[in-house]
Amino acid sequence: MFKLNERLAADTVLVRPLTLCQVLCMNNRIWPWLILVPARPDVTEIHHLPASDRALLMEEVAQVSSAVEALFRPDKLNVAAIGNVVPQLHVHIVARRRDDPAWPNPVWGSGIGEPYDPAELDTQVKRLRDALDS
Repeated sequence: MFKLNERLAADTVLVRPLTLCQVLCMNNRIWPWLILVPARPDVTEIHHLPASDRALLMEEVAQVSSAVEALFRPDKLNVAAIGNVVPQLHVHIVARRRDDPAWPNPVWGSGIGEPYDPAELDTQVKRLRDALDS
């Protein structure tokens, strides 16, 4: 049975489920940052997914990446499945700008973060849902 990793649950808010993945919004207002988590139990690596799920994961990454790009117009999208801290398979999609505080370095481990205020988080999640639904 699928269960979201506790750290991911603590650091994110559900935007919406897709066919395979839960789409989560990282509670960090510095970057538009989404995380896709395949709703499959005990999966830590992309190649551990069955071929059909791997293909669906790539389609959902492309879908969410396109929505993030259209909504935020970043200079670059960072897309990565790292898993050194949280082993549960998840894919980060982070909208980056040349003027962001960590550019050109990765956001992971930067120590830069600021949570959304609750109303701002609600607005951001609604914008993301709308972008994914369009």
